[in-house]
Amino acid sequence: MICPIVGDVNVGRPTRYAPFVAEDDYDPPQRVRRMPSWLVGQVSRRAQTLVSDALAQEGMRRQHFTVLLSLSEQGEASQAALGRRLWIDRSDLHAIVGELEREGLIARVRDPTDRRRNVVTITSAGKTTLRRLDALIERAQRELMAPLPAGDRRELIRLLERLISDPSVR
Repeated sequence: MICPIVGDVNVGRPTRYAPFVAEDDYDPPQRVRRMPSWLVGQVSRRAQTLVSDALAQEGMRRQHFTVLLSLSEQGEASQAALGRRLWIDRSDLHAIVGELEREGLIARVRDPTDRRRNVVTITSAGKTTLRRLDALIERAQRELMAPLPAGDRRELIRLLERLISDPSVR
């Protein structure tokens, strides 16, 4: 387990990640609770739970959604390029692509420009599923942001985008 100061997902209001600790027993020091890294980590945990629960309604996981969305928005890709695009490990992506292909949501087809490789494409069933997943994800996002007025939501998104785009944060 990593120190809560860095905001690791295995720390803080234990639920799925640390079932050996009762949620009522978690009581970090006040100084930790004021640290931006801890706060962002807590929001991230809540967001991950909301999104995971939403996708589970369709028997999907976040990486299934991400692969379908990438193929829909960014176009077909070789499996290797798709893994690089999404920062998904090759063996993990192989399993994800296999699962989506068995469900008929994506297809692996021979690359017409290079017969040695396959490209992964989204199918019409995948596009239909993606529309349902989009609605579930949107609902999860609204639930996450519900405590904030619209202006604060836009400002939070703007500030988070600024943080992640700053090269010194990487």
